[in-house]
Formats: sequence, C-alpha cells, structure tokens
Amino acid sequence: MPHDNGHFDVDQDVLSSGTKHSQSNVLQLGPRKRPYVANNVDPLVHHGCHFSCVIHAFCNVQALLTNAILLMSEVEERGLETLTQDERKEYSAFQELLKIVPKLEDHLMSSSEEDVMTIAELVMVLGPDDMKSMKAAVIDWITPKGQTLSPHIPRNVKMGWGFHHECTGALLCPAGYEWEDIEIRAKLHSSQLQVAGDQWPLFLYAGYSYDVEDPWNSLLRSTLLVYKHIFTSPSSACSVLTSAQVFSCTDLVTDSEQFYNSIMELLKDPDEIDEVELLMGWWNQYFPLYTENKCLPSKNSALARICQKQAKRKASATITENE
Repeated sequence: MPHDNGHFDVDQDVLSSGTKHSQSNVLQLGPRKRPYVANNVDPLVHHGCHFSCVIHAFCNVQALLTNAILLMSEVEERGLETLTQDERKEYSAFQELLKIVPKLEDHLMSSSEEDVMTIAELVMVLGPDDMKSMKAAVIDWITPKGQTLSPHIPRNVKMGWGFHHECTGALLCPAGYEWEDIEIRAKLHSSQLQVAGDQWPLFLYAGYSYDVEDPWNSLLRSTLLVYKHIFTSPSSACSVLTSAQVFSCTDLVTDSEQFYNSIMELLKDPDEIDEVELLMGWWNQYFPLYTENKCLPSKNSALARICQKQAKRKASATITENE
C-alpha cells in the first residue's frame, strides 16, 4: 500500500513467493507462479486486472517497470525517436499503465528495487474468479435456445469440454479446418493435430463461419465474443471453452499467448487500418464511446440556470471586447 512518502509497503509473503523473470521480451509473460495475496486485496491488484484486460494480457510487468525507468531517462535526453520498435511498444504499454495506476510514476521513482518488484508482482496477479463464474455462464451462451447440449456438460467441471465435446469442439476448431471431417476431429481430440495460436478458432467469426476468400469477413464479430468481452478480455475465451481448469499463458491446447499476440499485431497493423475501423464501428454499437445526440438540460433545472448565466457572461465579455 502507498504511504504519504511515496513508498509502498513490502509484503514479505509476496516477495517470498514471487519469481524472477529472465525474458528479453517484456510483452511476453512466460510461466510463473501466482504470488500470495491477502484477502484484503491491494488496489494494485485491481489496476493490474484492468491493465491485463484492456492493454496487454501477457506482460512481464517486472521487466516492464525496470526497463521503463531506464527508457524514461533516454526519452527525456534523446527523444522517443531513438527507441527501437520493440522499445516503443514497451514504452507505450508502460504509459498506458501509468494512466491506470494513480501516481505510479512517483512511487516508482522513489521506491527501492525491492519495492518495485513487489509492485510488479501485485499488478501481475491474475484473479481466477472471473474464469470460475464464466464456466457456468458459457454453457448458457453456447446452448441453442430451447435445446440442451448432448452430451450434457457439467457447469462446474471442465472435463469433457474442448475438442472432447461436439459443441465446444466445433467452436474451437481452427478456421480452415472442417470439424465435420471425422479424421480432423479425431486428430484434434487426440492432440495429434497441434493447433498454433495464430490458427484462430471459428468462434471468432459471426455465425461461426469462415470465408477462405475473405478472411476479414465477420472476423471478431461473434456474439459469443460480445458476451465474453463484457466480463473479461477476448484472450481468455479459448480457455473457457477448453478443458483447462484455469486461464494460463502456458496452455498447450490453445497456445493462448500467441493467439492473443497474433490478433493484437493484426489490429495494430497500419496496412489493415480500414478493416480495423470497420470492426471498431461494429463493436461501438455494443460499447459506444460517445453519443452524437446532445441532451439539453431540463427546463428550470439548476443546470439550465447555470447555462443561462454562463451564456450571459460570455455575451457581456464579447460586448466589452468590441467596445
């Protein structure tokens, strides 16, 4: 927790269970242990969950913070243009984190190296609660209205999900493959056919239909994604449908990290800006960023009176300037 002097308390339980990372790529998480967090959850945990959902799901926060402290000095002295492409991506992610966590920059600059590690571990905590609740909800979403799934899928058990079930297997089937092909289905079921993260599943497409001649057609417009995005990030959608017990970047079934990164790279590709803008327009019907219809204040309301007085002041100022 932050004090008035700008320092964070160092939770020894967190430090003793935390692990160090040696990855060169900050925006790749890699395997790690979940640090212990007391029941009285630190606000940094909530900020970290928001960061992973909205900005970057697979981020080595400890390396990000360490590198960013050095990059800030370089940017201040030489400018942003001196950074490499990877460094710019890291620096951009760090700037987004600063927007999410109040006064984080001040705390980092006045904290010890040990405290910075603690801050990073708290931000990196991934809460399983959303995933647990989603396991039951997703059954309702994928069950056709007025029908039942056959065979039955238990709500609180992940056994029998993924490629082991007709319904979830069809949703997870990579675009370009035919789930109805018995041989393909058998290889997916037995893991003889390994699915790479950039072989995107059919549930990303509206109507779960893939157009090989136009791969952008209906991509990321699935109603299942709309339901999923309300609660978590789309990057964990695969894990909900599989037999995995928790969402993990080391999941070998869905290759979650490459899945996430490949989609992010596509959406940030400047050559795809036209398609991305169309996609954003589609999503804004569910999550509008603004409204074009400006609401006028109610007659005789306090707001209306304030607006009237403000208009008079502006009119008087304009007259004075013209005299």
